[in-house]
Amino acid sequence: MRESFDLIVIGTGAGGSAVATRCRKAGWTVAIVDDEPFGGTCSLRGCDPKKILIGGAEVIAWHGRMRDHGLVGAAAISWPELMAFKRTFTDPVPENSERKFRELGIETLHGEARFTDPDTVMADNRELTARHFVIASGAIPRPLGIPGEHLVASSTAFLELRTLPARIAFIGAGYISLEFAHLAARSGARVSIFGRDKPLKHFDQALVDRLVRHTAASGISVHVGASVSGVEQMTTGLRVQVDGLKPLADTFDIVVHGAGRVPNTARLELERAGVEIDSQGALAVNAYLQSISNPRVYAVGDVARPPDKRPLTPVAAHEGAIVSSNLLRGNVRRPNYQGTPSVVFTLPPLAGVGLTEAAANASGMDVEIKSDETSDWYSNRRTRQPVGMFKTIVDRATDRIVGAHLLGDHADEVINLFALAVRVGIPARELKQAIYSYPTSGSDLPYML
Repeated sequence: MRESFDLIVIGTGAGGSAVATRCRKAGWTVAIVDDEPFGGTCSLRGCDPKKILIGGAEVIAWHGRMRDHGLVGAAAISWPELMAFKRTFTDPVPENSERKFRELGIETLHGEARFTDPDTVMADNRELTARHFVIASGAIPRPLGIPGEHLVASSTAFLELRTLPARIAFIGAGYISLEFAHLAARSGARVSIFGRDKPLKHFDQALVDRLVRHTAASGISVHVGASVSGVEQMTTGLRVQVDGLKPLADTFDIVVHGAGRVPNTARLELERAGVEIDSQGALAVNAYLQSISNPRVYAVGDVARPPDKRPLTPVAAHEGAIVSSNLLRGNVRRPNYQGTPSVVFTLPPLAGVGLTEAAANASGMDVEIKSDETSDWYSNRRTRQPVGMFKTIVDRATDRIVGAHLLGDHADEVINLFALAVRVGIPARELKQAIYSYPTSGSDLPYML
């Protein structure tokens, strides 16, 4: 017998949780289902645990720079103890998340969901129908399509390693590979990155190039233009095969997938619901994040790919609020991605918001660009940080900041000031004349304009 709800949400991350919670508080009957532990990628196997582990690596990096400059002795990471600390954050999440849903009166279900027709899904061996559906099932590693793919570990598996392998290879040169490479190298591993494309192509390439040079100088082998064509098990470990090259002499204890992610929709059988998807599996949505082919269905997070969007957790949460309003009040709100910052949590971090220099020039806008190294600025000298750089892009006609890019200590925090300026249109002259607490990395901002 079918069970009926006002809303069924597929996925328990930031986006799906926001929709389920708001609609339930408005009096709707709601069910939520996930084939992973409740809580979503960010809380369990992404942003949060990653940042906890990188926090330990930051201490090691800073300690190393300060030796013979006031600090003595040795510092090292105990990987098992660091992972145990991480688990104090991640382990309680599934139970706490499910309990909060149930306390609100939301029906919780586990396992895969799949559509059987435009208004029905099967989940947890139950047949469920609803007036509306929200797909918030996140993303999964992109299939590599190479021999030995089964030997490649996921980023999730890396974040669960109880001991750190001595020799690690990362496939891909994006966020995941660079962040984990910096973490693993500071934790004592020998690390190599094999990237088919230019690293971090969505960031300003001048700062990316500077980061890549620093990454190599930190003892991490970075191979750009190295398309991995296979992984094979040898007696000494895993060997990575690269197109156009002889098999590498080095072998590795683990090879980790960092070559991008795709929307996690393949098993939902969306074709049975008449839901149109693109070649990557993302739902085709209108300006209100509603399916263009089945108006019962909305999408938030990594499964929705409108233009000018970055697949980030705060974006999913923003979209969750938008979709909640549209479900409850009709299609009146559209997501606003203006001024969405992105950060790569390397050591030091790379951050950016708005247009890159290349994009600004391509737009035909008359812009003023300021860029400089900051390694000799007080904020970097204080921590003996050897790498630092910024680039700001201002529209001359409006005096509005249209792009800002930072590399250095606390770039992940300072970028939020620029993001606010980009989003609400604070003139560059106002940002430059503001009074900042000193000495802080934020007080460097006026010198970047």
